[in-house]
Amino acid sequence: MAAIHLVHVRGHEQRSQPKPHVVYRIEVQASVRSWEMWRRYSEFVDLHNELIKTTGATPPVSLPPKHIFAIRKNDEKILEERRIGLEAYLRALISSKDGQWRETRVFNEFLGVPIGRHDNTRMVEGSQFTLSSWLDEHSELQNLVRDIRADINKRNSLSDMGDVSASHSSNLQAKKKLVALLDRLGIFAAGLETLGSYGMAEGELQRRTDMVARLQDDCEKLGKMVIASRQVGRRAQVLSSEPASQADRAALLPSSQRGNGRPARRVFGAPPQETDVTRPLDDQGLLQLQKNQVVQQDDQLEQLTAILRRQKQLGIAISDEINEQNELLDGLTRDVDVVGGKLNSAQKNLRLIG
Repeated sequence: MAAIHLVHVRGHEQRSQPKPHVVYRIEVQASVRSWEMWRRYSEFVDLHNELIKTTGATPPVSLPPKHIFAIRKNDEKILEERRIGLEAYLRALISSKDGQWRETRVFNEFLGVPIGRHDNTRMVEGSQFTLSSWLDEHSELQNLVRDIRADINKRNSLSDMGDVSASHSSNLQAKKKLVALLDRLGIFAAGLETLGSYGMAEGELQRRTDMVARLQDDCEKLGKMVIASRQVGRRAQVLSSEPASQADRAALLPSSQRGNGRPARRVFGAPPQETDVTRPLDDQGLLQLQKNQVVQQDDQLEQLTAILRRQKQLGIAISDEINEQNELLDGLTRDVDVVGGKLNSAQKNLRLIG
């Protein structure tokens, strides 16, 4: 669990969805990373109650009082006083000699502290991303996308120059990197789902969902570009099947057959290495083996592309579910506020009657 060094409540923001409310921006600084969380005042109240319920002890500092009517009028003075009080509340929990409050799971979930990992170790499991490490992974995936595009461009250039072997090697490298990208992208999308469940701002969640969708679109395009090499190979095969002219045939004949008696000695590239699979095959068998391997790789890539589409749909469904849960929580908070107001009014009436 990351050790929190400092926490700030920097400001507040008015939001209109799903209903008008105010959220406060919390900046958390750990040993080597920092991140921010957006929380409503009602969430601070829930945290306070859960801390008392979990530890059996009252936190050293109380929350700032609630001014229902002033907040609804967007009184900036009241909002600023509340911001200062909320910051003092969090700092008191962190700096207290008694660490029973800050060591609870509910407190660390409130601040978005990653559970079960060290700050200086980047894990790849979705449940162990932080807000910052998730963005770091996004940058690495973008670099991997650029590397795959570079391999595809290299493949096309080598194919235009007629270097079939090197072109095929570049295409294989692009396929391997694309498979790795698809695997990491699945973990990446699952990590966003977990971060969203810890309480991410709606706007930030939507922005990161769009980032995942763009990466998924890039993967789909790259998959089509890699598969396109098969069509290029087929076109080359059609061209090679056309009969050559007599002059071309004469130019390709070895010098010994043209009458000078010298055998041709020029060899391109390193001599091929035989394997148990290729040793019993002739030229036609080797050509067919290579075609079968390319077709098999293309089929695997098409399957991965289908999996990627399903992951994209799953990510959209997860985002919709999180939005629905947020609306339910906001509705519950509204009902609690209404009941609290009625209880306060009833208590005032009882005091007047007494």
